[in-house]
Amino acid sequence: MATATVMHGRRKGKERATPEMPLPPDFQMQGTKAGQPGMILPNGTDLRDVTILSKNEWNRIQQELYKRQIEEERMRRMREEKENRKQMSKEMVKNWGNTIAGTRTRKLEARKLREQKEEEEKRAIDLEEAKYQAEKRKEAIEKAKTQQYYQTDRVKNFHSALMLTEVLKEREAQIELKKLKEKASEGKDAEWLQKARREHENAILHDQERAKERIKACKENEKFLTAQIQEHVKQRHEEVEEDKREGEELQKLAIQFHAEKERLEEIKRAEKLQMMRGNMDQIKDRKMIKQVMEQQEEEEDEECRIFAAAKRKMMKLRAEKEQQIHNEKQRNLEQIREKLAAQLKQKVSDEDERIHRAVEEAEEKRAKEEAEKEAKLRKDMEESAKHRNLQMREAEQKKKEERRQELEMVRIRQAADEIFRRNEEEKHMRRREDAVGLKNFHQEQVNQRKQKEVEQEQEKLALDQANQALLAVEEDQFQEYAGRVIEHCEKGGRNVYPLRKAAKNGAGGGKGPVFEGKGGIRPSYMVSDKSGKQMPHYQRDSTEETKDSIYGQTKSKKRLGFVW
Repeated sequence: MATATVMHGRRKGKERATPEMPLPPDFQMQGTKAGQPGMILPNGTDLRDVTILSKNEWNRIQQELYKRQIEEERMRRMREEKENRKQMSKEMVKNWGNTIAGTRTRKLEARKLREQKEEEEKRAIDLEEAKYQAEKRKEAIEKAKTQQYYQTDRVKNFHSALMLTEVLKEREAQIELKKLKEKASEGKDAEWLQKARREHENAILHDQERAKERIKACKENEKFLTAQIQEHVKQRHEEVEEDKREGEELQKLAIQFHAEKERLEEIKRAEKLQMMRGNMDQIKDRKMIKQVMEQQEEEEDEECRIFAAAKRKMMKLRAEKEQQIHNEKQRNLEQIREKLAAQLKQKVSDEDERIHRAVEEAEEKRAKEEAEKEAKLRKDMEESAKHRNLQMREAEQKKKEERRQELEMVRIRQAADEIFRRNEEEKHMRRREDAVGLKNFHQEQVNQRKQKEVEQEQEKLALDQANQALLAVEEDQFQEYAGRVIEHCEKGGRNVYPLRKAAKNGAGGGKGPVFEGKGGIRPSYMVSDKSGKQMPHYQRDSTEETKDSIYGQTKSKKRLGFVW
């Protein structure tokens, strides 16, 4: 049997031997030398203090000491074993086709292939869409350029001429239609004229009849208004009398109301007094009943029942009496309410009449106020005129005083000007010296500016040449476009004179000669008066007279630049 040695310390400070420590080979020799064979180890441990344990005991002690570590190690090995079996199972079934995982894998692969195919198709569609959008953008740019070209002044003038051509064509068609209508309606004018004359005469007679009816109606209205005024005056007197009667009746109603109110107060006081007496009687009755009950406590049950029945009857009679008194009071209050409601209704109807009278009084008051306001305005105007005349006289006197003061100031200024002149002469001498030095500096700046202007002029000339080349290209494009339009209109039978006039060489829309050195523009010449009209482009007899007055009676072909 294998053994293990453990040191068992009997005293504090003893050391424990390591487990499964073998005995040293010289154990017997040391014991022999020491005279204590087999009892002392080389490290000084006494074998009598050592306990010998079996293997089972040692394993039990180890398990108790390292139970948690052992349990964790066991769980770790179980998890590893479980994970190994799971991984092995996956390796075995991952290629099976008849499992849920295999079916899912095949579906995922098929979905991936389908998505790749759809992505390729979408890319092809996107490429086609990009090409289509590029074509659309190109068309939009061309359309924008065309529209921008159509918005230029010269093309707009040409289109205006084209519209005039269409209008002339339409006008010719309308003239032709009018001639056909006039030809078809010959002989009908006399009949229409006769009919119009008859209708005019009938209208005059009808107007005369209506005028007579209006005059008659005005007279009847005048009579009606006169009668109505008299009736209103009569009604006003009746209303005044009615107001007086109404005031007296209201006074009577007020006195009656106060009397009724005092009577109601008296009734309420009487009811309260009667209720108080009833309560006192009830209290006395209760005391009496209590005394009777105390006296008859020892009587027989039959007598008690008789007394209770009498008591109930008495209470019932008292409740009926109180209900009768309450009903009588409510009936009186209801009569008073009905009477007050009737009086209030009569008062509302009378209030409408008083409002009507108040409106009329307000109108009279307003007319009176307007008359007073007008009189006050006239008075204010008269006062304003008087005040204005007074102010004018005061202003005239003030102006004379100011004139005198100005003359005095002129004399003072003349003396100051003389002093200022001498000071200015001294300043002029100093400025002249400064100007001589500044002149040289300015001369240098002038030279630099001239050099800069020459360079800018060269740049402008280069820019003008580029603009002339561009204008020439635009002119060729316009003439080509105008030629096609004119040819189309000629084939359609239109009057192309406005188009040819608008398509003349030279931009600008003027009536002057074409400036070849200015890009072929055609300027306008305006008169120098306030009208600002454009000068004509034709020659008249007055032109020849102007030439004769300037150059004399000579056959000259010179022109003044105004006509061509």
